[in-house]
Amino acid sequence: MEFVYGLIPGLLILPVMLGVARLFGLYTCVKECESQVFTLFGKVLGTFDTPGLQFPVSHYGPKAMLIPFFGKRYVVSTAMRQHYLRSQMVNSEEGTPMGVGIWYEMQVKNPVSYLFINSNPDGSLQANVTSSTISTLSNLEMETMLEDRHSLSRTVRQAVSPLSEKWGYQLGSVYIRKVEFTDVHMVENITEKVVKRLVQVTSAMKQDGENRVGLIKSETAFKVSQKMAEAAAARPSIVGKALNEIAKQDSEVLDTVLEVMEVENLLSSEASVDILPNSSNVLVQLGEQKKPFPSSSSGKRSNVVTATRIERSSGD
Repeated sequence: MEFVYGLIPGLLILPVMLGVARLFGLYTCVKECESQVFTLFGKVLGTFDTPGLQFPVSHYGPKAMLIPFFGKRYVVSTAMRQHYLRSQMVNSEEGTPMGVGIWYEMQVKNPVSYLFINSNPDGSLQANVTSSTISTLSNLEMETMLEDRHSLSRTVRQAVSPLSEKWGYQLGSVYIRKVEFTDVHMVENITEKVVKRLVQVTSAMKQDGENRVGLIKSETAFKVSQKMAEAAAARPSIVGKALNEIAKQDSEVLDTVLEVMEVENLLSSEASVDILPNSSNVLVQLGEQKKPFPSSSSGKRSNVVTATRIERSSGD
């Protein structure tokens, strides 16, 4: 029981003692991504930026105990912060009003400068980024503003960094995220032009495809006709060689083949054929051709009848 009676007062007295020690500045606890700046009689004593339990007395001596009464302890966050500025108005070289959105990172690197150089460092940095963006992007070609955002972002960062370091900031990434048109009618006109351009490009691609298909077809037809002509030109040579071989073996077979070929040609020509008996001697009138002669004084005309005598003997 005596142990319990001694423990309870000890647990109650310990927080009080720690509070008194913290009140007199005997110790302080620094968190992650945090800095503490101590001032005494309007002058900066020092800065703690190492996380953990720190003892100002060991760094500044007995005068650290006067800080709670005649000085002040400032807590500054050194974590990385991000900010996005929307629709910063700029004019292109063509006079087109455009809205630019810029995103940037910032981190407090020098807490003393952050606290005492500028009374409103956040607002000043934002105004500096805005003015640098407007001065960098104004009077540029619209194409450059839309396509070269990486290089323009680096230019804005180089313009803002000197003043931001003076105010205790370390500027991180700066990026122009969005470039937009603020005029509704201009957006509609650009959309219409883009649609027309897409239609034009699509039709050009379609026409090019059709031209390529037609070219392939014509080249194929040319090659086929060329091969067919080569085959037709080679046929007489092949047939001639075959007939020569037949003539060498048997002339009667050659005569029979020629007669059969002649009959096939006559049949395929669909011409009229007159069949005459052997040993006949007749006058066959194949046709009449009337030719007008110059008219005489009497106005008479004469006709010329052409007849062909065909004689065939029994040995033909």
